Amino acid sequence: MSSNRSAPYALENASILLTGGTGSFGKMFVQTVLARYPKIRRLVVFSRDELKQFEMAQQFPVHEHPALRYFIGDIRDEKRLRRALEGVDTVVHAAALKQVPTAEYNPFECIKTNVLGAQNLIEACLDSGIRRVVALSTDKAAAPCNLYGATKLCSDKLFVAANNIAGARDLRLSVVRYGNVMGSRGSVIPFFLEKKKTGVLPITDPTMTRFNISLQEGVEMVLWGLEHAWGGEILVPKIPSYRITDLAEAIGPECTHPVIGVRPGEKIHEEMITTSDSYNTVDVGRYYAILPSGGAYSLRDYCAKTKARTVPNGFCYNSGTNEHFLSVGELRGLIFGPAAAPKPAARRHRARPPQRAGAR
Repeated sequence: MSSNRSAPYALENASILLTGGTGSFGKMFVQTVLARYPKIRRLVVFSRDELKQFEMAQQFPVHEHPALRYFIGDIRDEKRLRRALEGVDTVVHAAALKQVPTAEYNPFECIKTNVLGAQNLIEACLDSGIRRVVALSTDKAAAPCNLYGATKLCSDKLFVAANNIAGARDLRLSVVRYGNVMGSRGSVIPFFLEKKKTGVLPITDPTMTRFNISLQEGVEMVLWGLEHAWGGEILVPKIPSYRITDLAEAIGPECTHPVIGVRPGEKIHEEMITTSDSYNTVDVGRYYAILPSGGAYSLRDYCAKTKARTVPNGFCYNSGTNEHFLSVGELRGLIFGPAAAPKPAARRHRARPPQRAGAR
């Protein structure tokens, strides 16, 4: 084990490439990094959508942020990745096909991006002098029941295992895993806000729950991983849950909430740490870390150097059994803001008691 493995990694003068950089996470990441690290050498936004890059450049123009670069490319194209990685030392991997129904209908397209694209990035990083990689994952990768989750589980395994072939390189690859991001594109909150205009908020299952994390919290977790991860960890945040019926009540108490049934591949509860993971999971304070079962360091080494604590055998982390649930009022405040939070209105009709809403 490297004697300085626990020493923090400095981001102040880093050169960062962000795949999938024009998404919700990417915009918040860019905003945070530019504000926090004014001496950043380079911040490359890598994505395949020229329109989204053009629109993002209006918000973050290069003439105001000289470290910024906008680079068109697809992680399916390893040659293009290698070119984009020239002069880069740090990678944040956010590119993915994420929509569960889309992945079910177009399975191999999802595999090409989420699995083959991940391996392309790993191979390019091994050959390009990259020092730190953090890949974004999803709760759906824990005990997956849909193709999207299965591809992200595979991707997670690839990034964790890549540490075994890093050799003498100062390269560490880790993963961050979290659930529903409040307000991100394709998630349930923007969907409900739009559907509220119709007076109907469709619920998929009355018992459905979701974890809740903000975009900023997701960015902070990635930055923490870049600075502190040893390589091979899957980091999981400690965050609250909400009931989908409470979310519908917070957004549209005056709306009807018909139950429409679970979509293909959709889970009732989000799970981020399974009981099988518990034997390699530690509590690092703000986060849990699922450690690799083999590699350059042991669970004992990790705990001794980081003061992490092991979790009980059989521990699991599930949105349905989570200790902390957001109330209707808390949800309303998070969505509309404390001052703008609407007062509860009289309900017109409720199809059935607790009800279901589709989540991404």
